[in-house]
Amino acid sequence: MSKPTIALSHLRKSYSGHEVLHDISLTAQDGDVISLIGASGSGKSTLLRCIPFLEVPQGGEIAVGEEVVTIDSPDEKLSREQQRRIKLMRMQLGFVFQSFNLWPHKTVLQNIIEAPVHVQKRSNKEAIEEAEALLHKVGLYEKRNAWPSQLSGGQQQRVAIARALAQQPKAILFDEPTSALDPELVGEVLRVIRSLAEEGRTMIIVTHEMGFARDVSNKAVFLHQGKIEESGTPQQVFTDPISDRCRAFVSSHLQRNS
Repeated sequence: MSKPTIALSHLRKSYSGHEVLHDISLTAQDGDVISLIGASGSGKSTLLRCIPFLEVPQGGEIAVGEEVVTIDSPDEKLSREQQRRIKLMRMQLGFVFQSFNLWPHKTVLQNIIEAPVHVQKRSNKEAIEEAEALLHKVGLYEKRNAWPSQLSGGQQQRVAIARALAQQPKAILFDEPTSALDPELVGEVLRVIRSLAEEGRTMIIVTHEMGFARDVSNKAVFLHQGKIEESGTPQQVFTDPISDRCRAFVSSHLQRNS
């Protein structure tokens, strides 16, 4: 099997002595769509944020492509070499947050070309052409000169997805991409993510949309109190889980959304 796009080994993370991630190991191969599910506070978002070191774990190893960073001690200060590797990791990842995080003083187009031009040092012309193509993909080309404040929440999140794609990432990380949206706007964002899955994009998605996770993923991971309690195909995790907690969680959420 080829080298994983993302590999996490024995990851640990604590806040003020409270362990929120315990011995997490997880791999994403090229083209995998992995849904992270579980109750609020189970560690899903923390796990996702550890991958690009938006949260620094206290132990374990994270690999993105060829770049590997190992944390051996809870008190370890990141070395200059580790910081260099983390920067290279981040350049290979797209991240879509709950709260959009668009620059309010930049237009839609300017938001999307920011990283390609200023971080990746690509030409303005190339970045604009790709940004416009991506806006067509997410159905917002006509909004390219609009300000974020002029867009609905669903439109802002679709711009955020286009911005992540503009970095030409190896994988995209989604942290509850629909949780801040009004219910009627959720579908337009899920349709875009579904289309990316159909293209074979590598994605890890933290979501409470159980029906969507079941349909779009090829792997599902159920977290409980910072541990992976169930992991497998959507068929296994959503239909025939081993864990009673996972069965109860999935059943209650699917009934609520049906």
